[in-house]
Amino acid sequence: MAEHQQIQIGNIQWFPGHMTKTKRMIAANLPLVDGVVSLIDARIPMSSCNPDLTELVSSKPYMILLNKSDMADPDCTAKWVQYYRKQGIPALAIDCISNKGTKQFLSVVREQMLKELLEKRKKAGMTGRPVRLMIVGIPNVGKSSFINKMAKSKIAKVEDRPGVTRTKQWVKIDAQTEFLDMPGVLWPKLDDQQAALRLAFTGAIKDQILDTEALAMLLLEYLHMHYAKSLQERYKLETEETQGDRLLELVGRKRGMLLSGGIVNTERAAATVLDDFRAAKLGRITLELPEVTE
Repeated sequence: MAEHQQIQIGNIQWFPGHMTKTKRMIAANLPLVDGVVSLIDARIPMSSCNPDLTELVSSKPYMILLNKSDMADPDCTAKWVQYYRKQGIPALAIDCISNKGTKQFLSVVREQMLKELLEKRKKAGMTGRPVRLMIVGIPNVGKSSFINKMAKSKIAKVEDRPGVTRTKQWVKIDAQTEFLDMPGVLWPKLDDQQAALRLAFTGAIKDQILDTEALAMLLLEYLHMHYAKSLQERYKLETEETQGDRLLELVGRKRGMLLSGGIVNTERAAATVLDDFRAAKLGRITLELPEVTE
């Protein structure tokens, strides 16, 4: 990504006190559960997987759900699922809005993640005991939507902004399964600026603390390089221009976002680009591939 638009997200204090409390809460409640289910964003699997959290829950059987997979590039998602499975981590692509993958979830839990534990319980005559799973993930990754989908009710509060769930709660899914929903956890400092940017693109970091125009410019540069057809179809952009500031100006002009004197309202154009990406109006897009992390 272009150096002239670097955003130093990692230098911003964006680690609220309640997230420190959540880490302690997760550690204290681990003995109560049989396994941990981590929700990540299928568009940014590595960037949305909290490394502190992965280390914190490593003592328990673990699986990964790539949520929002209907917004991600399906070929890329398939590569990510294979990447995790090669490491012995059960992984499943899901989407809580379309219900994709959610029906397979409990069978993957029982036949893969907790297979060994359930066999031990069966031998010990403890088959009636419900499976208890801790549900973790960064803010705005869709934990509440997933829990509501599995419980077939609106138990968990859902809003399209980070940091809504603030306290833990037990949710009964069926006679054999209980979830422990934990608040979303980000990490204190992101040394990896690319990961910070990807989190910002998807809305995991609040826009209020970011330069949204610079953010939209960087996103446009990435999309022009990897998903040029999507940009052309959405904004009628047919250009060889690669600079983010010029691309943002072109989007604003195409959409008639002009101030007096014919100056483009780049702030409004930036909000449109970010909103369109986050609502998948630009198509199914993935911002990172497993090859980068290996």
